[in-house]
Amino acid sequence: MKDLLRIKSLISSDIEALLNQQVKKEAFSSSAYLAMASWCNRNGYDFSSEYFFKQAEEERHHQLKFYKYILDMGGNAVSPEITGIKQEYNSFREVFEEALDQEISVTNSIKNIYARCMKEQDFVTMEFLNWFLKEQREEEYKARRALELFEVIGEEGTGRWQIDKHVGQIKYDSEA
Repeated sequence: MKDLLRIKSLISSDIEALLNQQVKKEAFSSSAYLAMASWCNRNGYDFSSEYFFKQAEEERHHQLKFYKYILDMGGNAVSPEITGIKQEYNSFREVFEEALDQEISVTNSIKNIYARCMKEQDFVTMEFLNWFLKEQREEEYKARRALELFEVIGEEGTGRWQIDKHVGQIKYDSEA
């Protein structure tokens, strides 16, 4: 029966495993952003807290897109167990450094799946991943811009207050 189901699946077991790992990565990102939102809220950075709440929601949406895609292709989507979420940060800046690291890690993971799909000539999954590659361009841009605010504005005096105020205004408008 298991072999019959695999024949009916449009993705290989290797691609399915990679996609399930991505589901877990997206869930981890969502949880990490929630922890960042909480830390920012507790430390008086209200705009940044809202920024991370929105990021958490986006990552959850990405998780569900991968999850549903696996199911749509006849695969077995696995609900991930998420542990090891960092709750405390040494500084306001560290929160944004970790956010950028998180986005770079997600981008690299999606590129890895894409490369595997190219090897298997899984054009359907490659087409699905194109949306995520474009999305990651936006996510990395926003994370880099937020971190650049620390350099441009500086943290002295009311600097952190100004940074917090500007974080919520970061937009990515490129349609290219």
